[in-house]
Amino acid sequence: MTIGVIERIELEASCMIFDALAAGPSDGEPVLLLHGIPETSAMWTEIMTALATAGYRCVAPDQRGYSPRARPEDVGDYAREHLTADVFGIATAAGFERFHLVAHDWGAAIGWSAVDADKGERIASYTALSIPHYRAFAQATRDDPAAATYREQLAMLSAVDSAFAEFLLADDAAGLRVHLDAHSEALIAEYLSVLGVPGAFDAALNWYRASRGHMSVLDEPDTVLGEVSIPTMLIWGGRDVAVTRMGIEQGRKYLTGPHEFVELDAGHWLAQEEPEIVLALIRRQLGRFPV
Repeated sequence: MTIGVIERIELEASCMIFDALAAGPSDGEPVLLLHGIPETSAMWTEIMTALATAGYRCVAPDQRGYSPRARPEDVGDYAREHLTADVFGIATAAGFERFHLVAHDWGAAIGWSAVDADKGERIASYTALSIPHYRAFAQATRDDPAAATYREQLAMLSAVDSAFAEFLLADDAAGLRVHLDAHSEALIAEYLSVLGVPGAFDAALNWYRASRGHMSVLDEPDTVLGEVSIPTMLIWGGRDVAVTRMGIEQGRKYLTGPHEFVELDAGHWLAQEEPEIVLALIRRQLGRFPV
């Protein structure tokens, strides 16, 4: 099925089947786009359409827990190493040997993990939306007084039971809609078509449970999720209520390669709040560091 220039495809990776959106010529420079929570691949449709028109080959998967046939039950199956392996498995299934990586929110956190694991062998450039270097983000989430409200939210998101997921989806997802004010009704409907299926949203919350609310990475040695030498760009909204400036500042010390930081007068949902600016910045990053 196609949506304009966008096609729905299936990709086999990590012994599972991932639903994905694809757009652009098959011989275009590869771009892999990772969504956050409570989003799906649909968050990228406008940006994918524009990049495809410019000649890029774009693939955006519904990630582990979101794709119905990539939804294991065990919380341990959502550990960072598995989510990171998915990135490379999906890229390989899409025919991407070397590629650009673009990611938002939880996708961006795993994007930093992928960059660390790859060391520039396959990832030509990385554009992260909202989330700074993941170790720095976790440190700031733990230590910054400005992150107190987010820490309270993490406790609910990481709870073992599914009560919070049920609360967010109750009354036509009223609790979820409060947090998606920048998204169109059409986009929210796309998200709910995936997350509204029994068990799906609870599976998405396994990302939080497996990471202990982002804290598990701080138990690992500094050599894990350490210095990043490949070209990176971080786009951050100065009004983001979940990602504080401390994480941005602490993240700089890990960036040893070409890097750019862009602060927008926006909140967390950058691709929806400032789509033209975000697209222009992504295109600039891709153009500077071709595959």
